[in-house]
Amino acid sequence: MRREAPLIVGGGPAGSAAAVVLARNGAQARLLERQTETGDALCGGFLSWRTLEALAHLGLDDPVGHRVDRLRLFAGRSSAEARLPRPAMGLSRHWLDSRLLALAEVGGTRIERGVNVRGWANDELSTTAGETIAAPTLFLATGKHDLRGLSRPRSEAQTLGIRIRLEPSPQLTRLCGGAIELHLFEDGYCGLVLQEGERGNLCLAVRKTRLANADGDPMTLLAQWSAESPAFAERFAFASGAPDAIGTVPYGWIARETEDGVFRLGDQAAVIPSLAGEGNGIALASGIVAANAWLRGDDAHAFQKRFASIARKPVTVATTLWYLAERPPTARMLTHAARFAPWLAATLAGQTRIAY
Repeated sequence: MRREAPLIVGGGPAGSAAAVVLARNGAQARLLERQTETGDALCGGFLSWRTLEALAHLGLDDPVGHRVDRLRLFAGRSSAEARLPRPAMGLSRHWLDSRLLALAEVGGTRIERGVNVRGWANDELSTTAGETIAAPTLFLATGKHDLRGLSRPRSEAQTLGIRIRLEPSPQLTRLCGGAIELHLFEDGYCGLVLQEGERGNLCLAVRKTRLANADGDPMTLLAQWSAESPAFAERFAFASGAPDAIGTVPYGWIARETEDGVFRLGDQAAVIPSLAGEGNGIALASGIVAANAWLRGDDAHAFQKRFASIARKPVTVATTLWYLAERPPTARMLTHAARFAPWLAATLAGQTRIAY
């Protein structure tokens, strides 16, 4: 008996990847996206070598981002550099999401924009416009935004995500071109990578309590961190515009169970700490694995258990590194270890990639 294709909520990498795989196999899904125009999401500006492989598998093998082949660590006045196992890329989410959605649409996916889903109950979605949509099979790909009725558990140690853009400049390119940088501070860290057009994307993950100590103002916090680290101050000098922020992020969480008919994708399936740079990789992997599971006839519970097993290792390694990185003594220890044994940094970078 022919089944109706899943309803996909969310047009980011996870939802789009699932739609592409389904369409290739003759199942044209319906995808609901809350934004009327593709934006530039805060998270996911770095594409690992594993992520680039997944994009090529989906048919997107021409990304135009900034080539990255090194990792740099900064902790106070200590620093280290190591080669990545394979070349990676800095690329904006606007470029990535636009191309993936276009690929899904060309394959036959029905994309409906400007649909703001409010909640889920009894196999039905409700929208803010008052519409009710039957969803016996739902691919939940809402990223860091929870859906009422399917919310993830709240973490007691709340972490906030903040993004600052850095204006392109030959000096900025000389400072951090060709590298993904991690600047480690107490109760937080910053990841910096150049993207297409040589513009810098500076993303912070910071404990809510740490931001509160800076009067709740991200710019005050960044000024404090600039005073602690000359290398960070050099880069922050190119900051432009107001910071973008998202709510609390449950780093380290993995969905090991789900509801009947609900396939959890992307950050709704597993939330890897952003210092690993594998958020996009997990999103794409979850979409591909979920679509193939559905095509085989697997139910949502079987998929979720399998994906939890796949995500466990990279998420666990990244979470351990995150806890070490936000404590100054161990952050300096990590930096010194990377300086004297760069192979160790490369090995850990490989351990935080998702394989499926």
